[in-house]
Amino acid sequence: MKIEDIIRNKGADVVTIAPAATVAELVELLGRNNIGAVVVSEDGATISGIVSERDVVRHLADGTGVLSQPVSAIMTANVKTCTPEDSLEATGHTMTYSRIRHLPVVGEDGKLAAIVSIGDVVKYRIDQLTDERNHLLEYLHT
Repeated sequence: MKIEDIIRNKGADVVTIAPAATVAELVELLGRNNIGAVVVSEDGATISGIVSERDVVRHLADGTGVLSQPVSAIMTANVKTCTPEDSLEATGHTMTYSRIRHLPVVGEDGKLAAIVSIGDVVKYRIDQLTDERNHLLEYLHT
């Protein structure tokens, strides 16, 4: 199974935010879209960084002044990515051992194509295992 299988099921929509947007705008965007992370991008295609709810919470420990700072001040700039051709197993491994919950997907052109979460990976794998189980049970009962 490949990441493109997840994208085919969930879609390729990605919410992005400009690096100059404020953290307060980021918080509103996360809440409005009911998501846990946003790709930071000037143009919606190139990846400047990624920022998550966890990043906001960590920086709130420094005080609420962080809400007026630009997203670029709290984002992770060294972003790990995957491609649609990457295997589900390899991507899950990367996410688990790097402790990453969201991974941008880049196409052959190096542009942002989608985003997958660890929940997407787990759900797809559970669905796959359920299908295999059902096929085996059907085989045993025929």
